[in-house]
Amino acid sequence: MSGDSLSHLDPTGRAGMVGVGAKEDSDRRARARGVVRMSAETARLVADGNAPKGDVLGTARIAGIQAAKRTSDLIPLAHPLPLTFVDVQGDVDAAGTVTIIAEARTTAKTGVEMEALTACAVAALTVYDMVKGVERGVTIQEVTLLEKTGGKSDWRRDA
Repeated sequence: MSGDSLSHLDPTGRAGMVGVGAKEDSDRRARARGVVRMSAETARLVADGNAPKGDVLGTARIAGIQAAKRTSDLIPLAHPLPLTFVDVQGDVDAAGTVTIIAEARTTAKTGVEMEALTACAVAALTVYDMVKGVERGVTIQEVTLLEKTGGKSDWRRDA
C-alpha cells in the first residue's frame, strides 16, 4: 500500500498525522456500542448496584467519559479535539449482557469516531475490572461504531 491510498502514510510509507488544517469546521457526532457478557447472576449484581466494588455502571460511565477526553493521548495519530459533549450509558439485561452506548460530539475539522470507540472500550474494561472478583469468565465481545455524522459524509451501521 502506498501513501496515495492510505491517508496516514507518506509517500515513503511512514505513518504520520493527517493534516486537517485546510478543512472547514463542522458539527461532528459519533455513537459506538460495546457489549460485555457475563452470567445472569453477575449481571444482577451490576443492575442492582450490589457488586463488591460498588456502582459498576456509574464507574464505567465516568471512566468512558474520561477516556474520550484522553483519546489523542492513547491513539498515536488521533487529533486532540475540543469535545463539546460525551455521554456513556450502560444497560443490563437479565441474560447477562451489558450494552454500553457512547456518544461524542465536537465542532472541529475531523471526526469523533475514535473518541466514541475509546469511551466504549474503556467503559467495557471498567465493567470487567469491577466484576472480575465475582466472575473471571466475563468477555468483552464487541466494540463497534454505530454511526458518524458531519464532515464529508454521514455513515450508519446497517441493523
